[in-house]
Amino acid sequence: MRVLLTNDDGIHAPGIEALYNALVDHDGSHGGAFAETIWPVAPLEVQSATSHGVTFKTPLMVSKEAVSPTMSGLAVDGRPADCVKLAICSLWPERFGVGQRPDLVISGMNAGTNVGINVIYSGTVAAAIEAAFLGVPSIAVSLHLGKGTPRFDVAARHARRTLDRLVERGIGGAGSVLQPHGCVSVNIPICQVEALEPPTPAEPRIAVCPMNTHGLIDAYERRVSPGGDVYYWAAGSGLDFRTADAGTDVQHLLKREITVTPLKYDLTDHGMIEAWRKALGA
Repeated sequence: MRVLLTNDDGIHAPGIEALYNALVDHDGSHGGAFAETIWPVAPLEVQSATSHGVTFKTPLMVSKEAVSPTMSGLAVDGRPADCVKLAICSLWPERFGVGQRPDLVISGMNAGTNVGINVIYSGTVAAAIEAAFLGVPSIAVSLHLGKGTPRFDVAARHARRTLDRLVERGIGGAGSVLQPHGCVSVNIPICQVEALEPPTPAEPRIAVCPMNTHGLIDAYERRVSPGGDVYYWAAGSGLDFRTADAGTDVQHLLKREITVTPLKYDLTDHGMIEAWRKALGA
């Protein structure tokens, strides 16, 4: 199996490095390498909450980046969806041969959870959705940040265990749940240094669940610049939902469980097609 690894926090973010190390598994603590090839292609700069934006009228500059002694990859001066589109269409076949593409795209590990309506805003999820749209199965991985210092290494261990489970029946073949156009969003509960919040179990339970569909309680702080201009600064927490239905990703994550939510890119409300046909006489 060959994996394209990307994110929205940028190629130098601690989340992608921790996840890369867990997937490569140089020290054997995770039972061996997750795949024969794990190639990072990620944004040059932080692209959080850029959703599914893509670049058309400016060039996508690409540079080789040595992130750490154990990880190097390509940085794209663009958005997460740009990275996936460019990698699958050009960068991957240039490196591995004409007609070649990754078997799986993993996006993450994001510094911040992507549950509920946040999946719409997320660049991490957008990268995974883009891969699925292009016919490559994908998994987005995000970490719930608490009040303490995040332990990306511990979170990456939980993520690796979950990823192993997600692909244990193979990808795309008979009996496989993860098909070419499939996308799964994974959220890891709080992993932190300081004991400022209820602890996450050493081996959190995995819950397969739908996304919460209630809106956020948005908040903006009104400020005035030294020149007298009024401006507003987003002050919401990103997890302050109007409510959270039982059994949804929000509730499971707050119970310190790993959430697994299948997503799709078809936004059509199929149940309303016939009603609109009748209403418009179409």
